[in-house]
Amino acid sequence: MARRPLTKPRKTASQERSRLTVNALVESTIRVLVKEGYDRASTNKIAAVAGVSIGSLYQYFPSKEALVAAVIDRHTSELSLTIRDALAQVAALPIETAARQLVVAAIEAHSIDPNLHRVLAEQVPRTGRLEHIDAVQRDASRFLRSYLEVHKDEVTVLDLDLAAFICVTTVEALAHAAVLHHPDILTGEKVGTFVDEVTRLVVQFLNGGASQMPALR
Repeated sequence: MARRPLTKPRKTASQERSRLTVNALVESTIRVLVKEGYDRASTNKIAAVAGVSIGSLYQYFPSKEALVAAVIDRHTSELSLTIRDALAQVAALPIETAARQLVVAAIEAHSIDPNLHRVLAEQVPRTGRLEHIDAVQRDASRFLRSYLEVHKDEVTVLDLDLAAFICVTTVEALAHAAVLHHPDILTGEKVGTFVDEVTRLVVQFLNGGASQMPALR
């Protein structure tokens, strides 16, 4: 059985100099991943780009996978902060306005570094960081659930937990696919149309679009 690569840092950087070294290594990992791709990236290349010795790298990270895991952790934190900020800003807004701003925020979150996002999307399972991605979506669902509770007089859906899950998963999947696979629809006038249509999808679902469907028997 193949041995699972180590993805946890060897030690935590507590001093300023150590933190600068770790930050340089993480930043260099990002540059190497974007330029070379995961398979061609190596600890030697990352150390060289960071301007540190390979010995210094191994003081903090036991493997390439650990460096990539650190990049994923930082990237998911940025995604989470972007989404939380967006949800906080729409707390008092009506459904239609809030939905549009959240769609825009999802696109912006996935566009922070699309080339890096593409590489990480391929490597998340390999580094065991799926739970981090799941945590971002759970947080978003929880925040949206709270929003829907406050604005429940504006929606017709009954199960707010399920509604929050469906909205977050749908918007995240569409933003993810657009940024990674169809960036052309996020340029010029097309991006406005994309945002309009995704917003319409969410609002119609929350306001009874599903009720127009024939009942399942």
